[in-house]
Amino acid sequence: MNLMTVCLQAAAPAGGALGGGSIWILMIAMFAIMYFFMIRPQNKKQKEVANFRKSLQVNQKVITAGGIHGTIKEINDNDVMLEIASNVRIKIDKGSIFGAAADANQAQAAK
Repeated sequence: MNLMTVCLQAAAPAGGALGGGSIWILMIAMFAIMYFFMIRPQNKKQKEVANFRKSLQVNQKVITAGGIHGTIKEINDNDVMLEIASNVRIKIDKGSIFGAAADANQAQAAK
């Protein structure tokens, strides 16, 4: 029994976990990887969409988040009047405008 106790005690340090400093380094590395591959690109995309929505112009063809294609006829502070067919206009929130119609057509053609 004494020999078994000595063997178990000797095996514990060899198979132990990483040191305290190594764990912090791994955690920081994982956060850095998450930041550069997930958080940063998402923030960049949000800025591009916000800049696009600020630069909306009358008679510009756009697509809404719901997939409605139309032409902007009037721009207000928080909403846009969108003409989706001849003499058919709908009022939508600026936040629901997804992109320019030409951009979407080019992206679909690239597929």
